[in-house]
Amino acid sequence: MKSRRWGRSGDTRDALLRAAREVFLAKGYAEATVADLVGASGISVGSLYHHFGGKPGLFLALWEQFMRGQEERTSRAAKAVAAGAPERFLAGARAYLEGSWEQREVARLFLESDGPAEFTALRRQRGWDWIGGNKKLLGLADTRASHVLVLLLTTMMGEAGREVAVCESEEEAKETIDEVIRLVRRMLTGTTAQDVR
Repeated sequence: MKSRRWGRSGDTRDALLRAAREVFLAKGYAEATVADLVGASGISVGSLYHHFGGKPGLFLALWEQFMRGQEERTSRAAKAVAAGAPERFLAGARAYLEGSWEQREVARLFLESDGPAEFTALRRQRGWDWIGGNKKLLGLADTRASHVLVLLLTTMMGEAGREVAVCESEEEAKETIDEVIRLVRRMLTGTTAQDVR
């Protein structure tokens, strides 16, 4: 009985997340209503509030789902490369950008939507988390120069993801990704030996 309840609970969450994606993509965060979300999901208002605490929580859960997918994609790509840290970073960067294209509708939603009040702070915190992860991945010494390099690389990747998500075609997205990787490679090869452990 207990596993059946948890199964239904997971199905309810999944249905609400699918509906949230559909509704937020169609209307944006500000214009979407709880009634829209409930209508699209076929789930009760009470269940929406129970699982997500309301429209803001549902939006943030959808964003977390997207970001978790991006993190898993980049981590897998980086781990698959046997070469040095710069090549692992580049593999992860390419995977991140390819994910921005493959998930372009939802990526645009999070890049262009206002979202709930706490969204900006959470997005900023996630950015700092990515900076820390990238610094570790690159194996850079703990210097101001390496911090600035990782800050620039991480910010550049975020903006590049935004650019890829708004590309008009797959060919344009691929061209953009290739150019970003070329520029990032140049930045990384310009890193001095003393910056890298």
